[in-house]
Amino acid sequence: MTVQSVLLLAAFLLVLLVLAWPLGAVLAGVAGTGRVRSLGFLAPLERLVLRAAGPAAGAEQGWRGYALAVLLFSGLGAVFTYAVQRLQAWLPFNPQGLPAVSPDSSFNTAISFVANTNWQGYGGEQTMSYATQMLALAGQNFFSAATGIAVAFALMRGFAARSGASIGNFWRDLTRSTVYVLLPLSLLFSLFLVSQGVIQNFAPYKEVAVLDQLAYPQAQAQADGSAPETTARTQLLAMGPVASQEAIKLLGTNGGGFFNANSAHPYENPTALANFGQMLAIFLIPAALCFAFGRVVGEPRQGWAILAAMTLMFAVAAVAAGAAEQQASPVLQALGVDQAASGLQAGGNMEGKEVRFGVAASSLFAAVTTAASCGAVNAMHDSFMPLGGMVPLVLMQLGEVVFGGVGSGLYGMLVFAILAVFVAGLMIGRTPEYLGKKIQAFEMKMASLVILVVPILVLAGTAVALASTAGRAGIANPGAHGFSEVLYAFTSAANNNGSAFAGLSANTPFYNTMLGIAMWFGRFAVIVPVLAIAGSLAAKPRLPAHAGTLPTHGPLFVFLLVAIVVLVGVLNYVPALALGPVAEHLQLFVH
Repeated sequence: MTVQSVLLLAAFLLVLLVLAWPLGAVLAGVAGTGRVRSLGFLAPLERLVLRAAGPAAGAEQGWRGYALAVLLFSGLGAVFTYAVQRLQAWLPFNPQGLPAVSPDSSFNTAISFVANTNWQGYGGEQTMSYATQMLALAGQNFFSAATGIAVAFALMRGFAARSGASIGNFWRDLTRSTVYVLLPLSLLFSLFLVSQGVIQNFAPYKEVAVLDQLAYPQAQAQADGSAPETTARTQLLAMGPVASQEAIKLLGTNGGGFFNANSAHPYENPTALANFGQMLAIFLIPAALCFAFGRVVGEPRQGWAILAAMTLMFAVAAVAAGAAEQQASPVLQALGVDQAASGLQAGGNMEGKEVRFGVAASSLFAAVTTAASCGAVNAMHDSFMPLGGMVPLVLMQLGEVVFGGVGSGLYGMLVFAILAVFVAGLMIGRTPEYLGKKIQAFEMKMASLVILVVPILVLAGTAVALASTAGRAGIANPGAHGFSEVLYAFTSAANNNGSAFAGLSANTPFYNTMLGIAMWFGRFAVIVPVLAIAGSLAAKPRLPAHAGTLPTHGPLFVFLLVAIVVLVGVLNYVPALALGPVAEHLQLFVH
């Protein structure tokens, strides 16, 4: 890695810590039922929404009732999002007259945005009207993120409760997360993005003359009439309400781009400062939830320990990605291309990267977006070096717990913490405990479901795709890289990330259906067992610490937690990684 890459990583983590600490205090207040300090002016909006929700928003729920509410709300959201896409040709705010989205693509997109995955098999500016972008997609960006926060709150209460059946109320948690966290942050961040040049309008697409006519072949000959008109003299620039959707796309770790190029598009991510702000936005709420967890359970050190484990794994991954992308490509070396870093160029592998970001900001963004289950991209992951592309792949395969998605990262990491204390308990021959709660058979069964369901979806889905004609038809690059493209797609879908190795043609009925199934079960087959754990823990008394209690706030526990995440997460995928990025690396560098 270059000095620039190291300084960028250090500055990013420092600013993140400074911003996440006070937000953690706000989130801890939102997890309660009382007035949220400094945001009391939003209380009338909260009361209005809860009054409209009716009596259901005031009753305490056990884990089954909470889970049923999550599934009902998400199912209705998927139906609504599907319907808007299918009807968009007749809805307003469609200045380009875009037709209805196909049934299989509408299904895939509806599941994708409801599951906080935001996988996109379509080009946004060529497929979705302004109404669909705002009403269906941006709306689900808020709701899916709020759902993740709500589930994290429920698990926090399970650990904090002294003994009781309730883990809160989903409708209240959903409302408070949206009103007090997502809406204010999105408003502030969208204003920042507009200040950087992100567009926000409802204008039709604009046809403009190209700036440099001489840059096109035969331009001079066409000008004097001695050659036929064979090149375009104008370019169509897409417009739209981008900043408002971009803000919640990042803060909610959603990732779905308004444009097909996502955060590589200059209208979504125009400057280096905007790029830095977008990376901070992706990690902000997941990091702050660690601090909120410590406050809710009454032991701030527990939140620091979880955050330390996340940060350690992320830093290693970011350094690995940067080092891999700073390498010179042997293929370009053979052509005599200068790939050395200098004052005039970033050096390394610049294929698929924007020159306004370079290698350092592109590789760091790739690590951030795949660690946090966001999926927004400012570079083409398909063009990364083999080991550079393996870093985002592995970050997702760890279970999206290295910061992870909004809410989902924390509750996923807490499941690994339960597994860690269980393993430690077996080693010393004592009943495992975490935060004063005994970890017994039921919790371990549910934790096993959480940990195993996603690898099954990823590996089984990849196998079916490679074994079927319809699945192989979408592979543009045969061999190890083509295998990596399919593996990446199912890893991204089942882990609710949404980024892609874009060489795979995935907008087909086969992939739209298969990936939609992976996204749905990758989200809700994890949430339901997590809520079951929360309910079981809430019913247990909270025992005081004693001589045999494993301290879960120090370096030893952080090391144990990291080891469990890496061992359990990566071991499932070692054979698949060997067939994909590792094999491609050997083909590229070993002669």
